[in-house]
Amino acid sequence: MGSQISVEFSAGFSAGFSLSVQPCSLTQMSMTETYPDQQPIWKSRYNHPTPWDQFYAPLSMPGMFFRSAGRRGDANLLDFMGRKYSYSEVAAGVTRVAKGLQDMGIEKGDRIGLFLPNVPHYVTAYYGAMAIGATVVNFSPLYTVEELSHQVEDSGTRILFTLSATAVFPTAYQVLEQSSLERLVVGSIAGALPAGKALFYSLFRRKENSPQPEDDRITIFSDLTNNDGNYKAPNIRPDKDIALLQYTGGTTGVPKGAMCSHQNLTANARQINSIDPFLDEADRVMGVLPFFHVFANSAVLNRTVERGGEIVMLPRFDAKQTLKAITRTKITAMPGVPTMYQALLDHGDIDKTNFSSLKVCVSGGAPLPMELKRKFEATTGAKLVEGYGLTESCGVVSANPYAGLNKPGTIGQPVPGTIVKLVDKVDPTQPAPDGEPGELVFSGPQVMHGYWNLPQEDEEVFVDGFLRTGDVAIIDEDGYIKIVDRLKDMIAVGGFKVFPSQVEEILYKHDAVKEALVIGVPDSYRGESPKAFVSLNPDMTVTGEELKDWLNPQLGKHERVVDVVVRESLPKTMIGKLDRKALRAEELD
Repeated sequence: MGSQISVEFSAGFSAGFSLSVQPCSLTQMSMTETYPDQQPIWKSRYNHPTPWDQFYAPLSMPGMFFRSAGRRGDANLLDFMGRKYSYSEVAAGVTRVAKGLQDMGIEKGDRIGLFLPNVPHYVTAYYGAMAIGATVVNFSPLYTVEELSHQVEDSGTRILFTLSATAVFPTAYQVLEQSSLERLVVGSIAGALPAGKALFYSLFRRKENSPQPEDDRITIFSDLTNNDGNYKAPNIRPDKDIALLQYTGGTTGVPKGAMCSHQNLTANARQINSIDPFLDEADRVMGVLPFFHVFANSAVLNRTVERGGEIVMLPRFDAKQTLKAITRTKITAMPGVPTMYQALLDHGDIDKTNFSSLKVCVSGGAPLPMELKRKFEATTGAKLVEGYGLTESCGVVSANPYAGLNKPGTIGQPVPGTIVKLVDKVDPTQPAPDGEPGELVFSGPQVMHGYWNLPQEDEEVFVDGFLRTGDVAIIDEDGYIKIVDRLKDMIAVGGFKVFPSQVEEILYKHDAVKEALVIGVPDSYRGESPKAFVSLNPDMTVTGEELKDWLNPQLGKHERVVDVVVRESLPKTMIGKLDRKALRAEELD
């Protein structure tokens, strides 16, 4: 199977899509309903390069992809470990995946699962499934058999794309054996690598490949794509048809499948592009965030395809390999999470890396510590800005401007076409009291259609047409949004509410503190008390008691922590985000 990628990407393609997409003003009705007494602040104090009041015409995912492929042709879309794939090559692979799936009997609306790291197979399977109107379901390669089985059954996934690698294939095969899953389509990393690396991989990393059982329910990726690519394009309704089921991280219970339409995804790709002031310059984005996560799916994959740029793809985040790729490829942008940027700063190769091409890095997934922002910008010369999004937004909601006024500690201003407001933390049908934090709610073309098979959950998350985020925020005089905390994370201390992020913000001011999390622990008298957990910067030593003595005098009486625990590391989610839920579970155990 070593040559499968070059085979499947070798043919030409037929776009067959032509759509004119012109932004125009939001309707006056939506303005007046949301802001009955005043114009929204973003009308006059908007610092992104495109006006805030935009409308994005309906556009399907295959329409977006093939439009860019037709425009960019021989330009590079993917750089995978040094192997280049042009837009034409990838488009040929997309059409062949589409044809292969139709030959298997897959129809519009069927669910196709991707159990893949960042490899070229992901891109062709993702757009190929959507080209025939199927719904893609993203699964993390880190899932256990139980987690993957649950989501396969919940979504009704028929076919699962995976790799022959031992890290994923055994799990996928067990799920095939014990669930209603019908078939596996199995690719090989070696087939996607440059010739020299492919030979090395096949000779020295054979143990990383799992033996393939004799099972007629398994199709090799190259066999699926061994066709002429002449698939039958269905009629896709961008505003109605679901392109992606994106499961939530499960931080508030059992993961739920957010239904993202074609328009949700393409609108968000265009929204992200519209806040980029470097549209006339080279565009080369580091694709090291996992594509199965909504952040990378929107801000790296779909956004770059819409732009016609290039993605420098790595299978997973490794600080050394990422630094080498930055120098080798001269990337211009890199979306990531705070722990990723910290890992790059901590690596010994940071001083050998050429950052001269890097213009902007976007941080999401967790609050960006101001000291980390300062150090990263001073070291690299690139701008590090904080943005915000969630699974239910099918991508990005807001971001600090890449150029112009940047407010550390905020998530910036909403992306164009997005209406944001604050509602009462207890009664979301009422506005937040003047001058007080409220729950952040928003509407826009990127808002999901609801949760898969959970209409009762939809009733909880939508209020008057706006999506509730569960985040408590304030909006300043310039329209910049600052997240104060999560409604579910607030600690109830003797009738007072303590916001963990405010305590963590002070902890980050200590030179020794690298990472910090504050949770509520049971207290027989006050109900709950705050408790802090930290990891330390390299070569720093301080005790928990010393940190507690330094911290508590800076806090109100009800905010003071009962303990500070110094740990080697703090628990993180699959994308490197600090995991408060896991820490709370550890502490309760």
